[in-house]
Amino acid sequence: MSRVVLSIDTSTLVSVAVSTGPDWALGGSDDPRGHTETVAPLIHSQLSRLGLTPADVTDVVVGNGPGPFTGLRVGIVTGLVFGHALGIPVHGVCSLDALAQQAVEQVGSGEFVVATDARRKEVYWARYRVDPSRPQEDQALRLTEPAVIRPADLPEGVRSLPTAGQGPTIYPNLFPRPVGVVGVSAGLLGHIAVQRLSQGETLPVEPLYLRRPDALTTAERAKS
Repeated sequence: MSRVVLSIDTSTLVSVAVSTGPDWALGGSDDPRGHTETVAPLIHSQLSRLGLTPADVTDVVVGNGPGPFTGLRVGIVTGLVFGHALGIPVHGVCSLDALAQQAVEQVGSGEFVVATDARRKEVYWARYRVDPSRPQEDQALRLTEPAVIRPADLPEGVRSLPTAGQGPTIYPNLFPRPVGVVGVSAGLLGHIAVQRLSQGETLPVEPLYLRRPDALTTAERAKS
């Protein structure tokens, strides 16, 4: 039986994809605060496009982020619940890796940066290099661990590299070499997961929140 993969990412906007092979049924939403309301309908619609039901899915892939706490949690929890209900594995991939892979063709060669909106005048970022020796689906080699930082605090030599993600849109003066890739494609996230699984890698679901939630309880605010 061929692998049927459901892929979900909510680290930037909302992207959902389903695959039965090389092609993906892909849908998304650009509502930055509508994650909870849109993920389940998108899953249903992409399965329906391929004539599938939830019972046909063999694997779930979720974007580990980094991303804002609430939005990122929606995608991860949805994927984990879906996998638990059906007794199928759930795999996690760094969302920045998917954005980086989306940028490979435009970057061409050398090093580049992915920077996404972390709010609070910060970005989530990591540095990459195009590595043609790697499989075609996964040629963006991550050189640094994902981190959160004020973009002005990045060295100028880093900010001057080609930059994918929302960073150049929000901070055009700080990221002068934008790459036209803004949101994560769940389809490409899934491609990366399938490729890495075929190489024997384990892909744990490990949410990359990188900092405390934006929403705090009264007691937490009193301690902060």
